[in-house]
Amino acid sequence: MSLLSDLINLNLSDSTEKIIAEYIWVGGSGMDIRSKARTLPGPVTDPSKLPKWNYDGSSTGQAPGEDSEVILYPQAIFKDPFRRGNNILVMCDCYTPQGEPIPTNKRFNAAKIFSDPAVAAEVPWYGIEQEYTLLQKDVKWPLGWPVGGFPGPQGPYYCAAGADKSFGRDIVDAHYKACLYAGVNISGINGEVMPGQWEFQVGPSVGISAADEVWIARYILERITEIAGVVLSFDPKPIPGDWNGAGAHTNYSTKSMRNDGGYEVIKKAVEKLGLRHKEHIAAYGEGNERRLTGRHETADINTFTWGVANRGASVRVGRDTEKNGKGYFEDRRPASNMDPYVVTSMVAETTILWKPT
Repeated sequence: MSLLSDLINLNLSDSTEKIIAEYIWVGGSGMDIRSKARTLPGPVTDPSKLPKWNYDGSSTGQAPGEDSEVILYPQAIFKDPFRRGNNILVMCDCYTPQGEPIPTNKRFNAAKIFSDPAVAAEVPWYGIEQEYTLLQKDVKWPLGWPVGGFPGPQGPYYCAAGADKSFGRDIVDAHYKACLYAGVNISGINGEVMPGQWEFQVGPSVGISAADEVWIARYILERITEIAGVVLSFDPKPIPGDWNGAGAHTNYSTKSMRNDGGYEVIKKAVEKLGLRHKEHIAAYGEGNERRLTGRHETADINTFTWGVANRGASVRVGRDTEKNGKGYFEDRRPASNMDPYVVTSMVAETTILWKPT
């Protein structure tokens, strides 16, 4: 008699050419990740060869009940670390039956910005540091914290090892390997300052692929925490008080910044970011005012600052970049619940396309 685990791990390629494609999209809240699966006649590696599909947008807050059909357009393919074999994860964006992007489709506008010849010529690279918090399922309290109580103060937990300092490493390592298997350009993980909080990094990735990879990495993490019976939170300040918040620091460079003389290009780009500070803050995640207080390695939300090696600034430039006269910078303002399509494209738009008047 087969066990459930035996059936889940069946290798389809032993008996059929057919594959399973998990279509993934962003739901109506802008942070809820939805998905459903379909059978395809054989392996597919090109998203343009995949069929469009539809779903009930009235059940995701993306369409009215009387006209509820939303169309999924496949945009990027990843290997499925859960079903394995030739099965795939498919990142999609969402349109009306008439072919218009729905309001929550942030990928559409990002794709327009990244396809602009001036942006494409600069080959923008992104490295996104996605912080998150693991919560105990029934009490929604951080993993490793005493129920209804608090652990010792911050200090021992960052990049720590040990059963009294590091909580959830099995989930984190499973996620790391699953992302590598899927083809996500995940570049590292670490335990964060607040116990129960972790970070993974995606990149360097070019243009819109960075955002596709962050969304797929988030989906994989949601699935792994589902298996583990743990709740995943992207809240930028999950615990009030003297505890670090959660961000999505966005490292960025263009070809001009990476070439000789790039430091001057970086300074001009950072100056432009400062001139559009309010617009960027408005697009950098919900609840960010609870995180950007000027404490806990953040700059105050109302003030734009930048500096070399300064983790209390809005934008940080690394010592190596200053020393080499070229490199990249880090926008530390985005919250952990930011939309990577919005943030990556907005940084490119402001630093490459926008002309101050």
